[in-house]
Amino acid sequence: MGVAEIGKAYADKTLSPVELVQALFARIDRLDPQINAFILPDREAALAAARQAEAEIMAGRSRGPLHGIPVGVKDIIDVAGLPTTCHSKILAGNIAAADAHVVALLRRAGAIVMGKLSTWEFAIGGPSFDLPSPPARNPWNPAHHPGGSSSGSGAGLAAGMFPLALGTDTGGSVRNPASACGIVGLKPTYGLVSRRGVFPLSFTMDHVGPMARTAADAAAMLAIIAGYDPADPGSVAGPVQPVTGLDRGVKGLRVGYVRSFHESDMIADPEVAAGLDGVAAALAGQGADIRTVTLPHLREFIAVNRTIQYCEAFAIHGKWLRERPGDYATATRQRLMTGAFIGGADYVQAQRHRLALITAVNTVFQDVDVLLCASAMDPACVIDDQDAIGHTFSRQARMPFNVTGHPALAMMSGLSQSGLPLSVQFVGPAYADARLLQVAAAYEQIAPWRDMRPSLAA
Repeated sequence: MGVAEIGKAYADKTLSPVELVQALFARIDRLDPQINAFILPDREAALAAARQAEAEIMAGRSRGPLHGIPVGVKDIIDVAGLPTTCHSKILAGNIAAADAHVVALLRRAGAIVMGKLSTWEFAIGGPSFDLPSPPARNPWNPAHHPGGSSSGSGAGLAAGMFPLALGTDTGGSVRNPASACGIVGLKPTYGLVSRRGVFPLSFTMDHVGPMARTAADAAAMLAIIAGYDPADPGSVAGPVQPVTGLDRGVKGLRVGYVRSFHESDMIADPEVAAGLDGVAAALAGQGADIRTVTLPHLREFIAVNRTIQYCEAFAIHGKWLRERPGDYATATRQRLMTGAFIGGADYVQAQRHRLALITAVNTVFQDVDVLLCASAMDPACVIDDQDAIGHTFSRQARMPFNVTGHPALAMMSGLSQSGLPLSVQFVGPAYADARLLQVAAAYEQIAPWRDMRPSLAA
């Protein structure tokens, strides 16, 4: 059930928050041993919050569309009284003293926190088996990975364990699980959603974003968590655009198709390429004006992203890497150590080139309303093949928009012959987040896969 459907059932008294939370935990008990979406379910607190929501609804009081709606929280985001371990031995026993700003906003809106979800260690490591908890797996085929680093968020949504989840995105970590698991993941415009209470990876590229099974549900969540937070240095002061107009369709919308990303910069799997062409054709059939556009080469964006990300991550982890290197997973340690070998001049030059890339993307948006491009260049590979993981890790077009800060949304574009999700990415001008959700909602209505679910989640 989606957010609106659950809300209607509450209003009609055909479903209660307690019944829903109990049903979801029964589902979690049945499926999570195969998926590992959760690091820590918070059953008692969730049921207590459900009882409070139910009492308020029965008394005729509503806090809005998310009242009584369950949500999962990635385990780099603080939930008061629960551990924030970042899926690492380093932070074992680290109990959050307060809710992250986004969690506080969700609670104020009546949402019910179901627990803490699996992540790649410190949102960078990878699907590792040398961590305190096993890595999350893909509900479409548990032998495959679910994307990362918001892996538990993507896997749990696809498996029907909760209707909403919080993820974070520094190099694609909301959009990667969305791509691999066939859900909707939005990296909002940089600064639109507060990061206070979220363990950092990169001070200048971290984003917090909504993850859901539909564009409408992602929009409902974004409407609650967006807004200025003076306690987050990256937060942007200014009016928040209303998340409305999801039913406007795409007629007359100018869509710039960035073919070069997957046709020449980095050759995509043929099924991925065919899926992207299918999305473009479907939108054209609904009246969109599809135009081919070109951005700087993917390698430029990726080089800038990695230089900045690894430098800033090493600044955060340097002390632990010197004192407790063996407490990191191998994959995490290897990636974080890269930052030790990048000089200050390289960092400064990357930040300077970043400005040129932002200008290049903004220039394209003078002629189009939204971009259509690849997210992942391949379907998700098997989870225990480190060579395959290493090969596909960089084969993506998500990093560009962490560098530039533009809003970007990933969603399903079909299924591969092996039964794994294929994906598409939509990108908009700064603060045009609602426009991306509008395009995603329009595509959902005509997508041939819209009613498909993982067999595990049936």
